[in-house]
This record gives sequence, structure tokens and C-alpha cells, in this order.
Amino acid sequence: MARPLRIQFEGAVYHVTGRGNERKKIYYSKRDYERFKEYIAEAKEKYRFVLHGYVLMTNHYHLLIETPEKNLSKIMHHINSSYTTYTNVKRKRSGHLFQGRYKAIVVEKDNYLLELSRYLHLNPVRAKIVEKPEDYPYSSYSSYISPHCEALVTRSVILEMFRTNESEARKQYRTFLEAGLDGAMESPMMKVYGGMILGSLDFIKEILGKVEEGELEKEAISYRKALQAPLGADEVLSAVCKHYGISREEATSGGRGEVRKMCLYLMKKYTVATIREICGLLGGLKYEALAKMYQRFLRELAENSQLRKEAEKIGKALSNVRG
Repeated sequence: MARPLRIQFEGAVYHVTGRGNERKKIYYSKRDYERFKEYIAEAKEKYRFVLHGYVLMTNHYHLLIETPEKNLSKIMHHINSSYTTYTNVKRKRSGHLFQGRYKAIVVEKDNYLLELSRYLHLNPVRAKIVEKPEDYPYSSYSSYISPHCEALVTRSVILEMFRTNESEARKQYRTFLEAGLDGAMESPMMKVYGGMILGSLDFIKEILGKVEEGELEKEAISYRKALQAPLGADEVLSAVCKHYGISREEATSGGRGEVRKMCLYLMKKYTVATIREICGLLGGLKYEALAKMYQRFLRELAENSQLRKEAEKIGKALSNVRG
């Protein structure tokens, strides 16, 4: 069975999740939620990490953890094993409580920590447990919007992103979060690269540079091929131009629609470029036009074997760029 790659380093920020075995409950009572938080507090005291936010759902949890030291595995072992022992004794059960290993996504702090905190705090609303996030008692949201902040949570890093005094920052954070209540905003989890990194292309390359030599060659690693070397949208554009024997200006002009569609398809398939970056690179396309173009090209690919062969040929050329 494939296993997730673990990357640990000083100063890392993670979005950590753990689920109940077979998606079953892990919390049965108010005391269970509080006990889990007590184990987090114990781990904080022992391993000196920073908790930027959390939400404890019925059968899973989300934690935003920053590790000044290289010790995420020790932190999570303490929390999960302690809580499993507590639950097994209390419920007179045995065996695994959690479904496999915890999942840890490395996060680019400056660009995604704020967005991820909103994703966490809106979890109970998306699950239709409450209508307002402040009505859910087992998350760190109240620490962000009220004068009082529970000792478990460090809110200053995220609130300071609003570049104002704390009182005003709390109001702005509430406004920021409530802007996501209509569900129209894209989940940051859709931007995770290789199942484990959330950030810009430069950040992804930086993180992959921390992987121990030979680790990505192991067959058992999840997303192994994707993680071996990420591509930039600009590299895809260059490969498409070379394939068709045209200039970048020709490729991005409205007169070469078939080439722009190939660029779009390959950029979405092989890169972590944002929609905005792709729109800009392809001649200033608007998002709506880009979305329609992408859907049309997918239909063309399904119907045209020659077009599929072209896409595969360029894809192979890109694999050489990846190394």
C-alpha cells in the first residue's frame, strides 16, 4: 500500500488531519473533545510547537501546526496514541481508533495559512452541523473573533496579516471568514500538489529539495511521479511552442486557438499554476473563457485519437524537462 511522504524541518507549517477508522466516531461526548485538547496541550508543552487553529469534528480533526523544531511525528504520536489509549480504556475497546497514519500537508505560511484557517473554521458549516461557525464549540474560531483567546491557540500570526490593531483585525477576520459562507470560493485543498504541499511553484521546489536522497524513488511513496519534479506553466508553454514550431507570441494569440487549448490542458495537468497565472500567460484570457475552452478541449481529446497522441508526445517531452 502506498504511503504518504513525510517531510519534517525546522519552521515547517502543516495542515494535519486524522480520521476515525472506517470513518467512525472518534469523539462521543463533550469530555472526549476536551480530553483530546488536553493531549494537544501536553504535546505543546513537551515539543514546543505552535497551534494556529483547529477544528474537531465527530469523526476527524484538522490542526494547523507550526514546528520550530523538526518533530511533527513525535507531536502527532503523542496526541494520537494518548487519545487512542484513553478511548480504548473508557469505551472498553481495543485496536486502532484512527484510520491509518495522519495526513500532513506542508503549507506556505505567508500565502496559504490565512486561507486554510478559514477552510478549517467553516468545516462545521459545510457539514451542516451549524449555520454559523461561532456556534460550533469545538474549534478555534471563537479565539479569533473574541477578545479572549484560549491558551492552546496562537492567533497573532494570522491576525497580523490584516496589518492593523488586534481589535480591528478580529473584525476583519470575521468579515474574511463570512465571505466564504456562500460556498462559492474554491477550497485551498484543490491546490495541494502531490498530495502533500500547498504553495507556490518556488515553495514546492524548495520543499522537495528537503527530501532525503533516494526517498522519491521508492515505489511505495504516494504521488511519487508527481513529486519527482514540478513544472512551471512557462516550461509547458515553451514545450508546446517547440512541438508546433511557433513563437510564444503565436501560441498565445487568438489566431492559434488549438495551440492555446493544448497549452491550457497541459498546464492544468502538469503544473500548479493558478487560474490567474494561466490566464495571464495565455494572452490575458478571462476565467470564464478559459473554463469553456478547457471543457471543449477535453471533449475534443475524447473524440480525437490524433489529438491525444499529440498531447502524450508533448507530455513525454515535458517528462524530460522534469528530469
